[in-house]
Amino acid sequence: MTSPGETAVLVENLFRRQAGRMVAHLAHVLGPANLDLAEETVQEAMLRALQTWPYQGVPENAAAWLFRVAHNSAIDALRRRRFTADADETRVAEIARADDTMPERPDLDEHLRDEELCMIFMCCHPQIPREASVALSLKTVGGFSVREIARAFLADDAAIAQRLVRAKRQIRERGLTLDMPAGAELPRRLDAVLETIYLIFNEGYAAAEGDELIRHDLAGEALRLGRLVADSPLADPRTHALVALMAFQAARLPARVDRLGDLVLLEDQDRSRWDRDLIALGFDHFDRSIAGDSVSEYHAQAAIAATHAKAAVTGEFDWPRILMLYDQLLAMNPSPVVALNRAVAVAKVHGPAEALAVIEPLKLRSYYLLLALRGHLLLELGRREEAAAAFREALECRCSEPERRFLRRKLEETQLSPR
Repeated sequence: MTSPGETAVLVENLFRRQAGRMVAHLAHVLGPANLDLAEETVQEAMLRALQTWPYQGVPENAAAWLFRVAHNSAIDALRRRRFTADADETRVAEIARADDTMPERPDLDEHLRDEELCMIFMCCHPQIPREASVALSLKTVGGFSVREIARAFLADDAAIAQRLVRAKRQIRERGLTLDMPAGAELPRRLDAVLETIYLIFNEGYAAAEGDELIRHDLAGEALRLGRLVADSPLADPRTHALVALMAFQAARLPARVDRLGDLVLLEDQDRSRWDRDLIALGFDHFDRSIAGDSVSEYHAQAAIAATHAKAAVTGEFDWPRILMLYDQLLAMNPSPVVALNRAVAVAKVHGPAEALAVIEPLKLRSYYLLLALRGHLLLELGRREEAAAAFREALECRCSEPERRFLRRKLEETQLSPR
């Protein structure tokens, strides 16, 4: 038997790993108009596992058990609708007779048979607005909450909830299918697919909330999905650039927290703990990304991450080069988040005063990283009271517990006497 706590951890891991596959298949069986039902029955299966496994034991094939429960719950829900005007008893009977095991996808390219990757391509329908399709992918495949999706888009929860409702309504009203697209239709969806994969990775690299800074399951899953696309006929230079970027960043994960789980800044990390195999993987895909004439944002970000990775050998960060690369990235994407990240390099090259001038106009006041950087720059300039106010404001923002502990330590620094 497992304890309720152990069961909760197991179910959480299974949800992250299996929910996308389960929703993908159920949505295909039930039809896209029943996407909400597919999600609800998967969640119901997870809840039933939490209630029964501590007392009955974990099934030998836990994932298959969850899928079977979700499949049967969907059938029961459809049967309960038989008395409503939109009930289709023939369809219910067909679904009831359907196999309740996860299907194989021999019709697809071997690299695209993965159910989660299929679901991302399904959700990223060109008739659904890009942001809505990416949000829907994060919800169904990544198992993201509305709150986590809002963090990914730097939006509020209500806006994301409305975006998801609209996406599902468009699927119903336009009669869109969630079948895996074929042929020329696949490349049309690649931009949204790559964005989804990168947002999944970002949540793994720095969790929006919770007790842990890093969610290794999400980071690893995103890298796995990215490599599947990179190894498929769909791969283009952007795909390899994204895989390189994720590999370089994932290489630093072992050193991002100390033994207590507290955040360790880049320059303070033990570079001997950086994963050399992932760094090698990153450079392999980075080399493959430079084929062709096009340069994407993923290329610029990967080049920045590659420059950081070289510090594992040289021992020094090439901040002037990093600043130059951020200038290129900002020209491609003049977003406040890119400008904020660039400000770190500005501080290293030109000092805290110039970096502070860069971030002051940025409209990210509910973003804890801006307030944390502002506090850090003010502290370096000796403006302790202002720095303390910035750290206090940052502590009111959404962030993980390790990040919150880091902010408290920085706030304590403002109370110390100047050296």
